[in-house]
Amino acid sequence: MLVGCSNDSADADGKAAAGSHFLQDTGGSARGDFGPPQGEPIQAILTDAPMVPPPVNRDYPAKVIVDLEVVEKEMEISEGVRYTFWTFGGSVPGKFMRIRQGDTVEFHLKNHPDSKMPHNIDLHAVTGPGGGATSSFTAPGHESVFSFKALNQGLYVYHCATAPVGMHVANGMYGLILVEPPEGLPPVDREFYVMQGDFYTVGKYREKGHQVFDMQKAIEENATYVVFNGAEGALVGDNALKAKVGETVRLFVGNGGPNLVSSFHVIGEIFDKVFFEGGTHYQENVQTTLVPAGGSAMTEFRLEAPGTLILVDHSIFRAFNKGALGMLKVEGDEQLAIYSGKEVDNVYLADKAVEEGAPVIAGVAAAQQAGSATREDQIAAGAVLFNGTCSVCHQNNGKGLPGVFPPLADSDFLTAKSQEKVISAVINGISGPITVNGEDYNSVMPPMSNLNDDEIANILTYVYNSWDNKGDVVSPAKVAEVRAGTKRPAGAAH
Repeated sequence: MLVGCSNDSADADGKAAAGSHFLQDTGGSARGDFGPPQGEPIQAILTDAPMVPPPVNRDYPAKVIVDLEVVEKEMEISEGVRYTFWTFGGSVPGKFMRIRQGDTVEFHLKNHPDSKMPHNIDLHAVTGPGGGATSSFTAPGHESVFSFKALNQGLYVYHCATAPVGMHVANGMYGLILVEPPEGLPPVDREFYVMQGDFYTVGKYREKGHQVFDMQKAIEENATYVVFNGAEGALVGDNALKAKVGETVRLFVGNGGPNLVSSFHVIGEIFDKVFFEGGTHYQENVQTTLVPAGGSAMTEFRLEAPGTLILVDHSIFRAFNKGALGMLKVEGDEQLAIYSGKEVDNVYLADKAVEEGAPVIAGVAAAQQAGSATREDQIAAGAVLFNGTCSVCHQNNGKGLPGVFPPLADSDFLTAKSQEKVISAVINGISGPITVNGEDYNSVMPPMSNLNDDEIANILTYVYNSWDNKGDVVSPAKVAEVRAGTKRPAGAAH
């Protein structure tokens, strides 16, 4: 007879009896009710990503009051790109909540008076219809209150579940709630909150200005952006996570979706433990872990060497072409016995390698929108973009690699060709034999049609004004003209 299927574990209707072997062994809700709340009510501490509230450090169940307000808010999703997010608490992802198994949560959901839509909340930590959604439908300017007992320990997603549900989630309405075990989690030196989401805009990736939600792209699961913590660049440069050699780190990783499964990976680290799907069991020595849409994972690891570790969705085009890239900067003395290599280079950091790059690009994008960008503005932005896009092959000094990649420095290719031909080479790529400065090359430059018009214009303006080249200025309008004249087969990049 199979374990858990004996007659003394179920009644005649096949229902598991209270206190049965089956229920006790699950470690779940049958053991999660520790009686009524004790002591005075506690106001929950809520934090914005990547910060995490402190551990509960409590040995009894309490009544915990959560106050959360829905705010519809325009913010940047990428440099120079605005989007109207729907948020739990004014940020994407929503506030991190931390409670203890057995706590009773009194949840207050407010919807800001300026909101244009009704909203609610479905917490995956709730045992009850709709996860709270049926009790929390809240019109603008109103408040809903409901209670639930946290019976199951684990890391859970919450999200809006008002119709159309996909649109509410796609606009950023999700977050994480941690239900600690009664004894708490083992102590670590650092804890961070990282949550992935996929976004769908009418404009293409990095197209400047205000972008609106594209329902058809969302239905087709064709994401424009895949990002950590609500925006491309939310975890890079000055916003990077920070820790020290020798410290232990716990990442609370969530995936709001609404569509895509995350292949979460930290380049340069191996997870000592992964509590997969946010549950109570863990796997050890994991390189990459799947985090489903509407799911989570807890990863733990010790930092052995200094440098910049890169957080990615290892569905890798999402990292380098849709925004799913972050940084964990580790300070400390070199550990040459463990790793003797150099700091991670432009191959991984891309145009996020230079910390001052983001404000430079943002400032130039704003100037271009206003029609006031100068040659010097374009050169400054182009330098940052070149270092993250072109320098791997053509090198930071523009000299290329002999016999492999042609030089851009003092290049007769740039002198002999018209702007249109040079722009076309970037958009469409070059394949086959080519002669530059009297040297023959036979390699492939892939099409860079994923770059926007202003990005190509700025990169080429930088190239034209560097390394003894002739000093031209390339306008975004000229790039748009060449792009529009390029015929492509259906489905090709454009």
